[in-house]
Amino acid sequence: MIAWAVVLAVVVVLSATVIVDTLRLGISPMPSTRAQRDAVLAEVPPETSGTIVELGAGWGTLAFALAARCPRCTVVAYERSMVPWVFLLVRRLMQRRPNLQVRRQDFSKQSLGDASVLVSYLFTGAMERLKAQLEREARPGALWVTHTFAVRGWQPVRERTLDDLHRTRVCVYRLGSPHLDDVAR
Repeated sequence: MIAWAVVLAVVVVLSATVIVDTLRLGISPMPSTRAQRDAVLAEVPPETSGTIVELGAGWGTLAFALAARCPRCTVVAYERSMVPWVFLLVRRLMQRRPNLQVRRQDFSKQSLGDASVLVSYLFTGAMERLKAQLEREARPGALWVTHTFAVRGWQPVRERTLDDLHRTRVCVYRLGSPHLDDVAR
């Protein structure tokens, strides 16, 4: 009886933490589907070098796959929501990825200028804020791969619509490209 009460209490605390973080951050941690993950991975060449940054890593669906696909890269996964972040840490202990770093930090307060590739599955408001940040700091030629939410006012260099329930869009932007400057004006 006491064991069930403890389990129930843990579940309630974890659920409450996810709900509070969802309200605080404006989005719940939603894992990417297998189709979304595979489509994003297809846009990141396995020979990529440098740093890949996942912005809002959630449960790590993309971060772990990126680290496996691009072993020569350092993959930095940012997640601010407590429960998914702890899940990421535990998962990293169980599934060793020496090139994967997990950070519980606000990526908008970090410099993203060294990234070769940025990956995001963020809501529209966060995408707008990130767009402004990347216009200021992104390394020219870096790729920004998004799924579900496109960058308003920018024309992707590649776009794919998945044949899934939500007709998910996967967009690839080349940062610092002239077409971005022309569209943004």
